[in-house]
Amino acid sequence: MPHHLVRWTGLAGSIMLAVAAFLGGALPDGDLRPNPVKIWLGPNGPLIIGLWLVGTAAMAAAWWVLRDRVPSARWALVTAGLWVLPFLFTPPLGSRDAYAYACQGASFSAGINPYEYGVSTLPCPWLDTMSHIWRDTPAPYGPLFVVLSGAVVAATGSLFASIALFRVMAVAGVALTAACLPVLARRCGVPVGRALWLALASPLVGVHLISGVHNDALMVGLMVAGLAVVVSQPGRRWPLLAGGVVLGMAAGIKVTALVVVPFAALAAIAGGFSVRALLRDGTPVVGGAVATLLGVTAAAGLDFGWITGLSHGNEVIGWTSPPTAVGQTVGYLVLPFGLHVDALPVTRAIGMLVLAALLVWLWFRARTRDPLWHAALALTATVALAPLFHPWYWFWPLALLAATAHRTWWLSVVTVVSSFLVLADGTGLARYTKTAGAPLMTLLVIVVAVRLVRSARAARSARRPVPVVPVD
Repeated sequence: MPHHLVRWTGLAGSIMLAVAAFLGGALPDGDLRPNPVKIWLGPNGPLIIGLWLVGTAAMAAAWWVLRDRVPSARWALVTAGLWVLPFLFTPPLGSRDAYAYACQGASFSAGINPYEYGVSTLPCPWLDTMSHIWRDTPAPYGPLFVVLSGAVVAATGSLFASIALFRVMAVAGVALTAACLPVLARRCGVPVGRALWLALASPLVGVHLISGVHNDALMVGLMVAGLAVVVSQPGRRWPLLAGGVVLGMAAGIKVTALVVVPFAALAAIAGGFSVRALLRDGTPVVGGAVATLLGVTAAAGLDFGWITGLSHGNEVIGWTSPPTAVGQTVGYLVLPFGLHVDALPVTRAIGMLVLAALLVWLWFRARTRDPLWHAALALTATVALAPLFHPWYWFWPLALLAATAHRTWWLSVVTVVSSFLVLADGTGLARYTKTAGAPLMTLLVIVVAVRLVRSARAARSARRPVPVVPVD
């Protein structure tokens, strides 16, 4: 497909999705308990679903076609920016989280700790816009975002203006990613144009980060910026401290950003790895990140209640999370024998244990290899093994994978599949496809595990010395 045709195909897709947002997006007065059948039978139902399906397919296909042959970095930025334009003015697409941000900001601005009380305590003036499941749960976001949410609501006093400012934050996060990603790509020997295209032109950015106003955009932007500062100034204490502070700000939006901090400490080393070099160059990075997170928490008068808020995410059950899918499948397999087993707590706990082991292993492996690539793998493992997966979570590792991966087909497949998981109004399709989805995801987990074991064995065999047979 010619480059100019790709550009206009993607733009047509984004315009269709923008129209779907106005007709049946996550509107403030929308149905809080929707399902695909109700949407289809509702006003403009077939049109809404058709626009969502065709628009997503057009954007995904256009992005896929050029994933390895982008004309230039400038062309990638211009095209990605063009595709984002229609989403700047739409109602939220694919999620009602924007309303939760506003309500939690209203609580904080009123002097209520959103880590201790749900938004129904105030009550939030826009409580009717929020999903019921999140009204009495503590906020799962970092202290910096709580402070920003409170400032936004205090400054605007209205739901519409608050969402507009949250969207400005999302745009700032995407712009920060666009500005700093080339530094990481050059460091890893990846074409800058390809990195920008993979990270910024997928449907996930326009639909979920810009239109959906998810704070993940700001978190990733700060994370990429912090890493860019670190890798461009290795061995220099004050720039490394500044990079650590920026990474701490990213963790203040969503604590997930802390996953990359140990790898940033390795990237900060000037020269080869040694414990002394790690302490010398890594300490400013880690210290800056931790001090910033603790400082923001203390300055805001908050605590670490986001830990409790994160645990409430387990209440959402979807096969898009591999540990959750395995637990669902176990339940299905024993059901014909008259057994009703809830295996989710066990499989999710195993997933977290495997994640902890993987993160440690990846860090030790990164000591003598590329820390940025291993940071990307660490974020990928975090998303894959968490009890809950939303499509916009995939942007966390995607931004780093775009700048570090040399083979892109697998991350491209995950991106395209993720783009189709949520309807325009935020209805998650995983909830209605669990009978087929959970076993298929479990099968994929088995296949990936077997391939990883075989790959590890092959690598071990390749490292074994070949015995020398004496010749008579």
